[in-house]
Amino acid sequence: MRAVVFAYHNMGIAGLDALEKVGFEIPLILSHEDNPTENCWFGSVKEWGEKRGIPVECPPDISSVNWKKRIASVSPEMIFSFYYRFMIPDGIFAIPPRGAYNLHGSLLPRYRGRAPVNWALVNGEKETGVTLHHIVRKPDAGDIVGQRIVQITCEETALSLFGKLCEAAGALLDDLLPLMKEGKAPRIAQDLSAGSYFGGRRPEDGRIDWDWPAIRIYNLIRAVTDPYPGAFCDMADGTRLMVWWGLPDTTPGKKYETRVSGTIEIHGRKVLVRTGEGRITLLDIQKGAERMTGDGIYNFFKHREGKKIE
Repeated sequence: MRAVVFAYHNMGIAGLDALEKVGFEIPLILSHEDNPTENCWFGSVKEWGEKRGIPVECPPDISSVNWKKRIASVSPEMIFSFYYRFMIPDGIFAIPPRGAYNLHGSLLPRYRGRAPVNWALVNGEKETGVTLHHIVRKPDAGDIVGQRIVQITCEETALSLFGKLCEAAGALLDDLLPLMKEGKAPRIAQDLSAGSYFGGRRPEDGRIDWDWPAIRIYNLIRAVTDPYPGAFCDMADGTRLMVWWGLPDTTPGKKYETRVSGTIEIHGRKVLVRTGEGRITLLDIQKGAERMTGDGIYNFFKHREGKKIE
């Protein structure tokens, strides 16, 4: 069985590993050049292909007729997309006689679109998963081949959740690929009205609003902490404060109960920030190039007790 694969990131490698394991022939991989301005903490699909002597192309635009011809020339029976960042044109996904398939990091039809891992955490979900589905013109809307559920723990971050999803993707593909080779895989239509769609996230979307409840702020922090751009706020003097980690504290704090959201509170050597409901204990922060934990946070804030973070 021959398959052209569109792949990037660790999920791309997980998908390629699964195809290799069940004996797919991969004559061509389409991927992306790493962006020098992006924190590329993930593995390289390009290196994966080069080590195996498989051609890896990274075109900035795959919509041209030349790329359609290039892909058709290797006669793929299937096409797979594993975290490839561009929509695949219908002129390309219609090429293989055995179909084109995309692996998405959510339980479709929920969280169609971009950044499903981050959005699931921002929204405080308790579970998510991975879905293999047929590629159609509308993003993440094709019939489902299979899904694997992943539980989200209360201290899950986007990085840890993404790792769990990669493992789930490998297990899902181990189950489905043999069936797909035999033409026996399930095909279940999506009910898009029962789902949701989310757009991409920008660094600016990490801004903390201290009027939010502590749990909502916590969900934002864990959704965008390292290696993602991070949650942040601006201090009264205009300097940016990154909040890489913090935990909700819902105790009343009687001494401070009349203070407004964003007020800095100190208990012993613990630094907290008042929110719209409860407080956030600051555990890992950064101002400029200086990253602080423990006593570093206390020493930074000890003369700012009672002042307000914007």
